[in-house]
Amino acid sequence: MTSLTPNLENICIVASDLDGTLLAPDHKLSAYTKQILKQLHAQGFHFIFATGRHHVDVASIRETAGIPAHMITSNGARVHDLNDALMYSKDVDADLIQPIVDLFENDADTVVHIYKDDQWMINQETDYFKQFHKDSGYSYKVFEQQAAPTQGIAKLFFTHNDHDHLVDYETQLNQRFGARIEVAFSTPQCLEVMASGVSKGEALKAVAQSLGYSLDNCIAFGDGMNDVEMLSMAKHGKVMQTSHPKVKQALPVNEVIGSHADDAVAHYLADHLLN
Repeated sequence: MTSLTPNLENICIVASDLDGTLLAPDHKLSAYTKQILKQLHAQGFHFIFATGRHHVDVASIRETAGIPAHMITSNGARVHDLNDALMYSKDVDADLIQPIVDLFENDADTVVHIYKDDQWMINQETDYFKQFHKDSGYSYKVFEQQAAPTQGIAKLFFTHNDHDHLVDYETQLNQRFGARIEVAFSTPQCLEVMASGVSKGEALKAVAQSLGYSLDNCIAFGDGMNDVEMLSMAKHGKVMQTSHPKVKQALPVNEVIGSHADDAVAHYLADHLLN
């Protein structure tokens, strides 16, 4: 790990969000990104997938990357090591699940999702999400909205085409449950709820320490409000050009790089980290 730009000379760990960041617009790793990830690994860097996705889904993406990597999933509610062993887990309190789901009882246009242990559960059939995870083969099971599962819940999330529609729910959730949950947008159309204290940033800190490093040895990439803690806590947090304005407002001094459509993360790593 020589010939680095001076401000990156102590970086040993690279963490990246997936959708809107590392993945191309088709939600796959491009050939160029795979090539760069393999070169990173060959040169001794530790790579971490840090995403809101489920760990079962991310494991298939990691397999296509062809490198060992830690996985921070469900926005930090789950952390798995290189061998898929669970390093960390924090669930949403069981008594909160049904009251949160009930907020959407009369809203047929908002899709309610739950990550329960190894399962992805959803309150209605949707072709869009079947297609979204087609390549990984990871698919949902429909649950009864009036009898939501309550044990082993890593996160709940809610999808709707209108961002402002979900902003109203963000306000309601924070007003009713704020001290006991973390609420963040992963995309403008996806509002996510985790247990209090859960974030990608805290998970990244835990992984770094397990490897004998600290956040000062980390560079991170992201585009969503659920990335803000990670991008602010890592020594270097890089913001995607295509990020929502709220992300750029929350991180005004962080460097903005290019678009996931142009493999901006891979190009940045090639230009600044690789020998």
